[in-house]
Amino acid sequence: MTSDIAARLAAGLDGAADQLLFEATTPWDLDAAMTDFGFETGVCAAQDIAGLDRVHARIRAAGETATPVLPRMVAEGRLGRTAGVGWYRYPGGGGLVIDPLVEDLLREEARFAGVSRRDLSDDILIARLLLGLAKAALALLRAGADAALIDRVSQRALGFPAAHGGVLSYLRTAAARLPETVLGRLSEDERAGLLHQP
Repeated sequence: MTSDIAARLAAGLDGAADQLLFEATTPWDLDAAMTDFGFETGVCAAQDIAGLDRVHARIRAAGETATPVLPRMVAEGRLGRTAGVGWYRYPGGGGLVIDPLVEDLLREEARFAGVSRRDLSDDILIARLLLGLAKAALALLRAGADAALIDRVSQRALGFPAAHGGVLSYLRTAAARLPETVLGRLSEDERAGLLHQP
């Protein structure tokens, strides 16, 4: 049960990150926003460890709509740390290094798709990631998962900051402060489910 919860939450986070990378940001800026918020590691660095081919498969299996970015990364052999290159480069098998070619790839794919990239504040980046997690968590609740277990798994499996509690605990207290541009992406039922959980 916990592995299924972890996979569903990770897919929600991965899907949100995929959209943000396509529309607005870079892996290193997204990861920095996450670690500043208190995550143990950024989503892109974590994806490089997991393998981008596996991440892409996880997003598809969860029914998330993927952008053209991950398929291109995988097709070009940018599979992550084990391949020596993913969102970051790993020269000589060492630590991660920013790869400006990734930013070029993101801008190119957005241009091909007619998407105008825009700058988003760290607060909006985090709110959009939390929205992806919220949708996954609410689907798990509807399927009968326990809210406390979802919170624990979000901390252990995703590195959600313990200082904020688990993802559901945090969202229940923070939902009123999330920007309306983000909350507007939730349906009325999802908002109600988020705000009125046990």
